[in-house]
Amino acid sequence: MLFFILAFLYTQHLNFSFVAGITFIGIGEKLNSTTQLVSPGGNFTLGFFNITETNLTYLGIWYTADDQHRRVWITAGETTLLNISNQDSRDLVAKLEDSGNFVLIDEARKLTLWQSFDYPTDTLLPGMKLGSNSATGRNWYLVSWLSDDVPADGAFRLSWEPDQGESGELVLDRRNQRYWASGCLVDDTFAQMPQLNSPSSQYHYKLVFVSNNSEKYFYFSAADPGPAMWRLTPEGNIHDALSQAVFTPFIFCYGYQSGDGCVVLKLHQCRSNREKFEEKRASFPTGVANGIEDYNSSLSLSDSMEKCWNDCSCVGFNKLNSNGTSCITYQGKFDYIEGVNIVPMYVLPRQKSSNAPVWLWIVIAVGTPLLLLRLGTFFYMRIRKRGLEDENRRREKYIHKLIASDSFKNANDIDDVEMENHDLKVLSFASIVEATSNFIKENKLGEGGFGPVHKGKLQDGREIAVKRLSRSSGQGLVEFKNELILIAKLQHKNLVRVLGCCIHGEEKMLIYEYLPNRAWIPLYLVCNLHHRGHVFDPISTHALHLSNRSS
Repeated sequence: MLFFILAFLYTQHLNFSFVAGITFIGIGEKLNSTTQLVSPGGNFTLGFFNITETNLTYLGIWYTADDQHRRVWITAGETTLLNISNQDSRDLVAKLEDSGNFVLIDEARKLTLWQSFDYPTDTLLPGMKLGSNSATGRNWYLVSWLSDDVPADGAFRLSWEPDQGESGELVLDRRNQRYWASGCLVDDTFAQMPQLNSPSSQYHYKLVFVSNNSEKYFYFSAADPGPAMWRLTPEGNIHDALSQAVFTPFIFCYGYQSGDGCVVLKLHQCRSNREKFEEKRASFPTGVANGIEDYNSSLSLSDSMEKCWNDCSCVGFNKLNSNGTSCITYQGKFDYIEGVNIVPMYVLPRQKSSNAPVWLWIVIAVGTPLLLLRLGTFFYMRIRKRGLEDENRRREKYIHKLIASDSFKNANDIDDVEMENHDLKVLSFASIVEATSNFIKENKLGEGGFGPVHKGKLQDGREIAVKRLSRSSGQGLVEFKNELILIAKLQHKNLVRVLGCCIHGEEKMLIYEYLPNRAWIPLYLVCNLHHRGHVFDPISTHALHLSNRSS
């Protein structure tokens, strides 16, 4: 009987730089602390190593060029790795391939008798399978470490779950209960793994799903050089060694969120969907919260979180041992203190409680919109009033500028001082429309050569007559200004006094006082500025000489 045995129990720490490398082991040869297997291309190394936190020696595989010596495959000590009994063949060879697969081969029959890829640990390498073989009954899945320093089986298992079509999804179980799912593989990506093959990612992986009569499995390949590997962390995240990205978008799943792939569970009655643990440099003062220690060394950080989440009085938790195992939970109030020198722990953020009665919330809910409506109305009226005032000021400034403009002066003009003494007013178009009832026919007094005249009544009760310049009259700004100045200067017993004017767009109007006893020359007969220096009555053909009639 031939035995191929790799048995080990070492406690010393090895210096890898001084260990010799070989490419294979034959029957009767041994692998010990002074020898290592190196793949033909030098990509991977297999050898013994020690973990101080566990005081045990392990056999593992790592990328040769990886300075961190992150193990991609591992098995624990004090066991027989492989025991092959075969009296007929002496051509058994154990070697490490450039893919990182450690294999036992019967070279005479070209048959692989055993391979490490059939027994993955917490790391998925390019070409390594996740899935199942119905013919052999073998399942390929990853199992997380208990902590970063303890390679015992942890709380999480990552597997491949095919659907009814030509795809499937990655599924994460926690303590044999479904915890998270990636969503189906579509176009080299998973819906719930946004960092994987994202447009901003420096590295790109080819994602492949294989389905045939006996096998259904997933694997990935990497074209980029470097230590390509996906590691299932003790917290249940998928970590990419190349990009240092975490493909899973969560820290913990709480059972109430599903948008990031977490499985929805029934929420505990004392928890809300607004609560999440946050890692802070915090501690609870004495008397605020009591720390309860659990020295069970098989508890991971995720187990601690689950324990605290299901305890209504728990407000924080942390690992208890330096190797990341066991746990301590805190029961009490949310009043923790923070500081840069405090050891990090996970706490629920402080909640702002409110003891306000229901009626107060009703008053706030109803009163707030009403208050906002009143404030909106108030500011609207203020702005509107200010806008009207600004418009009036702009109109008066415009008229005075028009009157004083050098481009319109002529021999018949008067100077600005005289004009100011007549106290002309600039009325808004809106006030004129209101006074004349929008220029209705009943208020029309007549019509002259340059437009109609309407009777009106201002808000202060004064009656006015409005001469509205016709747009077809041909009278422009020059004639309008001259008429305004001329009428303002005239004072005659048979002439009414001009009160002001109105300019609105192309509208030009003169505003006069209205005398109901008609002891005045009719307004539509007053002004014909084609006859300079005269007020002309086209009906009576009388010309009133201004030089004689003005005072």
